[in-house]
Amino acid sequence: MSKLWGGRFTKKTDQLVEEYTASITFDKELAEEDIQGSLAHVTMLGKQGIIPLDDVDTIKEGLHRVMQKIKRGEIEFAVADEDIHMNIEKTLIDDIGAVGGKLHTGRSRNDQVATDMHLYLRKRVVEFVDLLHKLQAALLEQAKANLDTIVPGYTHLQRAQPILFAHHLMAYVAMFGRDAERLQDSYKRINTLPLGAGALAGTTFPIDRHFVASQLGFDRIYENSLDAVSDRDFILEFLSHASIIMMHLSRLSEELILWSSSEFRFVELDDAFCTGSSIMPQKKNPDVPELVRGKTGRVYGNLMGLLTVLKSLPLAYNKDMQEDKEGMFDTVKTMQGALQLFAPMIATMKVNKSRMREAVNMDFSNATDIADFLVGKGLPFRQAHEVIGKTVLYCIEQNKFLLDLTLEEFKQFSKLFDERIYDVLQPENVVNARNVYGGTATAQVSEAITRAEMGLEQTAAWVAEYAERSK
Repeated sequence: MSKLWGGRFTKKTDQLVEEYTASITFDKELAEEDIQGSLAHVTMLGKQGIIPLDDVDTIKEGLHRVMQKIKRGEIEFAVADEDIHMNIEKTLIDDIGAVGGKLHTGRSRNDQVATDMHLYLRKRVVEFVDLLHKLQAALLEQAKANLDTIVPGYTHLQRAQPILFAHHLMAYVAMFGRDAERLQDSYKRINTLPLGAGALAGTTFPIDRHFVASQLGFDRIYENSLDAVSDRDFILEFLSHASIIMMHLSRLSEELILWSSSEFRFVELDDAFCTGSSIMPQKKNPDVPELVRGKTGRVYGNLMGLLTVLKSLPLAYNKDMQEDKEGMFDTVKTMQGALQLFAPMIATMKVNKSRMREAVNMDFSNATDIADFLVGKGLPFRQAHEVIGKTVLYCIEQNKFLLDLTLEEFKQFSKLFDERIYDVLQPENVVNARNVYGGTATAQVSEAITRAEMGLEQTAAWVAEYAERSK
């Protein structure tokens, strides 16, 4: 069969050109969305009297059969037919005859492919919000189990102040919560219908774009036909959000890798999420977080790649825009794998509470509280800071920690010290002294967990509603 667009040409397409320009090897991922859009389009063509209703029924029955064949793996897509749209149309025509050619009335592959990608991404966005919800839930359970676990808090990867391990985990709950919010907000821009824009200028047929939008569950349609076929902002936005999500996963991965090392021994990852060494039998390698950390780079690359493709393109559609799909599909696959693994990995992680407490007892992370103690006695903070700096230096020289000092030793540095300093220095008191909204005190972290659980209930309701709308 000749090309569906071949009427103007006198020569066959060079085979290398066919192979180089074809997108079917990757855009076959859009088969379900392509048929979904075609069913709505042909229904509208019949409603508007553009094609006979008998032809509409024949085409719709044929499209359903094509979809079933694709799901059963019975269709071998051909490079000669270029892309998923023409492969499906050719298969349809082979099945129902020339009437299948009426399906493309009033549309172009330009608005067709844009519609496919909007349909594809809106499903993925709902799935990713759900996966983030599961990860947040796993982190919340670990936080609730560690409300009495104190761990060194770090700045510059140097011990800074003791905090609840639950407080540390809740920081990631907040990060992934923002990620979910960004995806939810992007849904309204993804859920905009380009179909009906034609190649770039609309169509002469009396189509009803709003009817198609309602059939496909779109909330609105593109106002400008040129913008409709050339817009890839919604993909860039998704790739940007995905890059931030992967960055957050990579930061958590780095901490899991550090915490599970012999030097820290704060946590142990379940055997199901680790691998061994082919030569060193004692090894237990945190391969999952390491790979997530590494794969973050490819997601960044997909974002930068599409930004670069689009940066100089004139309106409207250009073949360059075919490069929008592989990076998008790769990012979806990469992030799916990471999020699907992370929730159970966090849920099964063992926390070494005694080791964390040991680390807290063997540092100077309670030093700020001594300064605050002296400030409470009337000493200006800058002077108190200097006093405690000298006290810490003395401890280092004497191979002691602050709680090891006698009251006489404390008084060497300030006569304001008294017996209460030993209560001030206790890790539990250091933590609970920070009883401000968002602080690490047990009461504050407990309230943060309650708020986060309420937020997850709202997210679950959003996922349920929009999963149904995006079918």
